[in-house]
Amino acid sequence: MNARQQLRARLDRGPLVADGAFGTLLFSRGIPQRACLDELPSSRPDLVGAIHREYIDAGADIIETGTFGANRHRLAAYGEAGSTLRLNRRAAQVAREARDVAGREVLVAGSIGPLGAPTRELLTLDDALVRSIFREQIEGLLEGGVDAFILETFVDLRHLLLAIDEVRRVTTDLPILAELTFGEELVLADGTTPEAAATALFASDADVIGVNCGVGPQACLEALRGMASASGGASGPRLSIMPNAGLPQRIEGQFVYAADADYFGRMVPSFVAAGAAIIGGCCGTTPAHVAAIRAAVDRPPAHAEDADRTTGVLAGYRAASTERSSPPEPAAVAPRATRPAPAANEDAPPPSRLAVALAERRFVISVEIDPPRSIRIERTIEAARLLQAAGVDAVNISDSAMARVRMGALAVAFGIQHDVDLECVVHLTTRDRNLMAIESELLGAHALGVRNILALTGDPPRVGDYPTGTGVWDVDSVGLVEILARLNRGEDQAGSPIGQRAAFTIACALDPTAADQSREWDRLEKKLAAGAHLIMTQPLYGVPQVEAMIEESLRRFGPGGFPVPVLLGVLPLQSARHAEFLHNEVPGITIPEPTRAAMHGAGDRGAEVGLEITLALLEEVEALVAGTYVMPSFGRYQQAAELVRRIRARHPERAAPPAANTRADAPPAASAS
Repeated sequence: MNARQQLRARLDRGPLVADGAFGTLLFSRGIPQRACLDELPSSRPDLVGAIHREYIDAGADIIETGTFGANRHRLAAYGEAGSTLRLNRRAAQVAREARDVAGREVLVAGSIGPLGAPTRELLTLDDALVRSIFREQIEGLLEGGVDAFILETFVDLRHLLLAIDEVRRVTTDLPILAELTFGEELVLADGTTPEAAATALFASDADVIGVNCGVGPQACLEALRGMASASGGASGPRLSIMPNAGLPQRIEGQFVYAADADYFGRMVPSFVAAGAAIIGGCCGTTPAHVAAIRAAVDRPPAHAEDADRTTGVLAGYRAASTERSSPPEPAAVAPRATRPAPAANEDAPPPSRLAVALAERRFVISVEIDPPRSIRIERTIEAARLLQAAGVDAVNISDSAMARVRMGALAVAFGIQHDVDLECVVHLTTRDRNLMAIESELLGAHALGVRNILALTGDPPRVGDYPTGTGVWDVDSVGLVEILARLNRGEDQAGSPIGQRAAFTIACALDPTAADQSREWDRLEKKLAAGAHLIMTQPLYGVPQVEAMIEESLRRFGPGGFPVPVLLGVLPLQSARHAEFLHNEVPGITIPEPTRAAMHGAGDRGAEVGLEITLALLEEVEALVAGTYVMPSFGRYQQAAELVRRIRARHPERAAPPAANTRADAPPAASAS
C-alpha cells in the first residue's frame, strides 16, 4: 500500500486535523512583518521547529513545512532566488526533526503557495515557465523527505492544475492536497465558482481538494458545500477545509483576528457534515484553535442541534431585558451634545445639515451605502433616493470596506449629494493614502460640498482583493481627526493657511465591545481631544451593552457622559447563521446570547425578527443617544428603509423637515449618473 492509499484508508476512519497558521506565530514572536519567512527554517530552525512541535502537541495529524512562498519568483524579492532548492529541503528536514522529537506519527506536508500576487503578468506566464518554477520547489521538498504535498491558497485554477500535474510528473506515490481561496462572493478572481472548480479538480490527480484562507469559517464552509455538490463520488478526492480565524483588525501594528478557538471547535460538526475529511486553520489560527478542532473531532457526534434554544422567537431577548438593572436616568447622561458640532462663523461656510440636526437635537438616522464595484452608479443613487424617501437625515458611504475595491467614497458622495440632495457621511481611511493625499482629498471634498467625514484607520489590505498589498498608515484615525480639525481652523497639517476655515463635521468610531476596552476608550478620548464632533458606534444588540457604554462614558467624562452626540450603530440580523458569523468572525461585533438564541428560533422569519430586535433596542435606549447609524447587510436597502420608516412612525415630530437645497456653496456639476 503506497502513501496515497494509506492516506485514503486513514481518512476512511475519520477526519484528520491539520495545523494552523505559521506566519501568525512567527509575527507574535518578534519576526518582522516584511521578513522573508521562507528562509527561517534555515536561519532559525529552533523557532520553526518549536512551532511545529506546538501544533503536534495541540493534536495536529498533519504539519506543513514553512515554505508557502519558497519559490524562485517570491524569493527573488529577498535576493534568495538561487536558494530555492536549499530552503525547501531544509524546511522539510526541520519539520521531520520536530516530528521525531514530538514522538507522534504525523504527516509532514510540503507547503506550496501561488507564485505571487495574482497580477496579469503573473497569470499569463507561459505554462512551461510556471511548471519549472513549481518543479524546483517540489524537488527541494522531496529531497527533504516530505510525506505529502499541500498546494494552498491558490486563486487561479489554471496555476493550481499545473502545479498538481507537475507534482505527478515528479512522483506518483505521494498524496496531494489542493486548496483554493474564494473571495467574499464565493468565486475566484476569474469568476470560477466552487462547483466549477471542484469539477476541474476532480478530473485532476489530487487526493484531497478543498478551501483555505478566505474571510473566515462561514464563507469557507459555503465554498466547501459548493465543492461537495460537484462530488466525484466515493472514488473521487476527499475534501479539506482550513479557514482563517475570521477577519483581522490592525492593532498597534499587528493583525488581530476575530474568531477564537472555541468558535472553531463549534464549527467542526458543520465542516464534517459538509464532507470535510481534513480540518485545519490558516491565517490567525494558533495551537489553541487546533486543540479545539482536535477536541471536536474526537468528541462523539451530537444528536440534537439547538432544538431547545429558544421559545417564542423574542422571548429570550425580552426575558433578558427584563432582568437587567435599571438604565441610568436620561437626564444624567446628557443624551445630546454638550459640545455641538461647529456653528457658522464669519470666514467659514455654514455647517452641514447633519451638524444642524444634531444641534437641534432631532433623532438623527443615517444608513450606510456601499459604493458600487463598477463604474455604474445608478443603482447606488436609487438606493439613496429610497432611503431619503423613508426619512433618513444622511447616508454613510463606506471606503472600500473590508479592503475590497469599490468606487471611491468621495465620488459616490458627490454623486448622491448632487442628484438626490441628500447629505453623506464619507468614511475616509488612512490605510490607502499618505498624508499629502489625505489633505488633498479633503480640500477637494470640501470644495464639492462633502462636509461630513468619519475618520477611520481602515481594514488591513490582506483581508481583501489584494492580499499582498500594503497599507500606508502615515497617520491613524486620531491623526485624521487632527487634520480635519486643523482644516476647520483654516490651516493644513504643516500650519500653512488654506484661504478660509473649513466646515467639516468630524465623526469618529467607537467599539463599545472591543476586547481591549481600556485601549478603545483611551483612543476615543484622543479623538475627542483632537476635535471630533460626533461618535458613531459599532453595531450593538443588547440594552446591557448600551448601559455599559453609558456607564463608561460617565466614568471617563464625568456627570454629563459623552461630551458629543452619539449615533448608536445597529446592523439588523438576517438569520441565525448571519448572527453567528458576525459574532464570531467579524472584529468589533459582539452579539449577546439572548439575541443569537432569538435568531435561532426565528426560522424563516429571520429578517423580520432581526428588525424587531433592532427596533426593540432603539425604543429602550433612544433617550440616551442622539440617533442611530444603520448598517444594512448584503445591500438590503429595502429592509433598511423599512426600519427607518418604523422608527419615524414612532416619533414623526423628531424627523428632519422636508429637504430643501441649502447647498448654495456647492458648485454646479454634471449629473453623476
